[in-house]
Amino acid sequence: MTLTSAPGNKPRGFTLIELLVVVALIAITSATISLALRDPAELQLQREAQRLAALLEAARAESRASGLAVRWIPAAIKTGDDFRFEGLPRTIQLPSRWLGDPVAVTIANASATNPGLVLGPEPLIPAQRLQLQLGSQRVVLGTDGLSAFDVIPPQ
Repeated sequence: MTLTSAPGNKPRGFTLIELLVVVALIAITSATISLALRDPAELQLQREAQRLAALLEAARAESRASGLAVRWIPAAIKTGDDFRFEGLPRTIQLPSRWLGDPVAVTIANASATNPGLVLGPEPLIPAQRLQLQLGSQRVVLGTDGLSAFDVIPPQ
């Protein structure tokens, strides 16, 4: 048997394009699987952070519109709520519970006299940050006082 091919036979093997397609499919599959295996606590915490940012902005807008001083205070143990908004008109009912497991909240520069976040009624509020924690996962929300509350990426 000789190693040379006959004139009518094509050489057998894979082309470079075929190999690249296979490698691309493997990369896409592994990326999809790694995203699907995210920590459920991380997903819940991200969802809670985005929801809380939206609630804070809604309360901030209502505070400006009504001219009332509004504050957000976490873990209102005496009322059984996870957090509460103080100063909103009684006609405005914002949620006071987390969607899932209770989230631990730490507010930067909080004190016994000022345990929460100031949301208005002034258009420019103090720069504020709070950290949400669920298990070992942590997310930081904040504002510079002029922009909206948003998730601050880790540095």
